[in-house]
Amino acid sequence: MLGDLQIAFIGGGTMGEIIISRLLSTKTVQKPDLIIVSNPLSARCLYLEKEYGVRTTTCNIEAVLGTSIVILAVKPQVLVVVMAMLRGKIPLDALVISIVAGASISSLSQGLNHSAIVRTMPNLAVQVGHGTTVWSASPSVTEIQRSHTQVILQALGKEIATQNEYDLDMATGLSSAGTGFVFLFIEAMIDAGVQIGLTRTQAQELTLHTIAGSVELMFETHEHPAVLRNKVTSPGGATAAGLYELEKGSMRTVISNAVLAALSRTQQLGSIEMKK
Repeated sequence: MLGDLQIAFIGGGTMGEIIISRLLSTKTVQKPDLIIVSNPLSARCLYLEKEYGVRTTTCNIEAVLGTSIVILAVKPQVLVVVMAMLRGKIPLDALVISIVAGASISSLSQGLNHSAIVRTMPNLAVQVGHGTTVWSASPSVTEIQRSHTQVILQALGKEIATQNEYDLDMATGLSSAGTGFVFLFIEAMIDAGVQIGLTRTQAQELTLHTIAGSVELMFETHEHPAVLRNKVTSPGGATAAGLYELEKGSMRTVISNAVLAALSRTQQLGSIEMKK
């Protein structure tokens, strides 16, 4: 467990708040005052104080003083400025955990002049404790710090460690951006239900339970999706007719291209922002 370790959040936006909420609601962090959040907006700081009981500041340097774990939760567009501000200011024995999309371990280490770096890529489902976070650590991260990383990420859902940092870029394209793709598919299913005559409430309930049940079935049976798909596809039946239209519309290719585009953009963001 984390015990009485002090945790600093650099950035108190949406994802930062979600992580704070999960750490406190799961009792991963026992006391709110063990967390300090730095955010440039005073109003945002006041909200986080009232909502979660955490300490706040508008000064990044003040936030990291004496902390054991620093969680970087800023937008890629401001990362270079934030790193320049914090360079050499983070305690030498502190662990830095980054959730900044596209920012490599080497870029973070050089920008902060700090060696113990963990790079992570969580997705939006961490909000309900069912997220997936792929992470990779620099060689300087100790076994204890790796354990602390796991404890934090397990409060968000499933954590997957990898030695290949490129896996994080791929995870961004598939798992992180993928939540947006799934929501679009859900939206399209609901709209289709309305088009054929269901009320929007009925269409949404049927769609959500259909998708949730399908996912649960795969978890329970461990069967390949093609096997399960064949089980519900009768010759000349309704499912076969619908699948024909999906294949005719190149659904597989469109999804593959979407993931590849997200991967490409992730790599561009990392390259562009580190050059500034």
